[in-house]
Amino acid sequence: MTLRVPYIADDAIERDAAALLGEFAHARGIEVSAPIPIEDIVEKHLKLHVEFDDLHRLLDVPRSGFSLDPDMFGAIWLEAGRIVIDESLDPEERPEREGRYRFTLAHEGGGHWRLHRPLVRPTRDQGSLLVDRERPTIICRSSQAKERVEWQADFYASCLLMPRKMVFAAWDEAFPDRKQRVLQPETRIEHPFVEIGRDFDDDEDRVLESFARPFAERFLVSPIAMRIRLEKLGLLHRVVPRQRLLTEGF
Repeated sequence: MTLRVPYIADDAIERDAAALLGEFAHARGIEVSAPIPIEDIVEKHLKLHVEFDDLHRLLDVPRSGFSLDPDMFGAIWLEAGRIVIDESLDPEERPEREGRYRFTLAHEGGGHWRLHRPLVRPTRDQGSLLVDRERPTIICRSSQAKERVEWQADFYASCLLMPRKMVFAAWDEAFPDRKQRVLQPETRIEHPFVEIGRDFDDDEDRVLESFARPFAERFLVSPIAMRIRLEKLGLLHRVVPRQRLLTEGF
């Protein structure tokens, strides 16, 4: 099912994720630190039911592609407060996929639940979506182009698992100079950043994800998710930002 959702500004999503962390910390009387206790937030604080299953079998959707690997990693029933995560992400069975599991849980239980549950009603009231209680409200598939509803949940998960203040604190701890990092340019130019050395034949994503790995381990997310978050926060760059060169006189 495709849920059509309104535009939500990035800063509004980030504020709600921070608010959820604050609510959880207040309810538990604790100070939250990395790695974010996402299971406790989703299951104990938000009271959502989480289970593992073969989503393709459960929803009677055939696997596609030559490898027949699952491309459905999460589904949520917003009316029932139920989340099913594909068994291929079970961290007990596949500990190497813990980062992907945590992100999927934050995507479903944070993003979709907090942002999109108010859009769903059990009846066809004006401005609401008629719900088929037997089918999930939203199914997340890796093989499909990201629609707005999925992008919003992804960004929410990123903000929830890698909170802005915690990421900046971790960055300052790792790099006392507090300078942003940039991939070594192919052509030498003057700029105010610290360069990440590389072999120019290497894939840029791979180089940046290798750089992001220590942060990923601290926040218990995948290197891909950490790399995307660092880029979004303006701490990590593929190229020297032209605007910074202009404003700083380089």
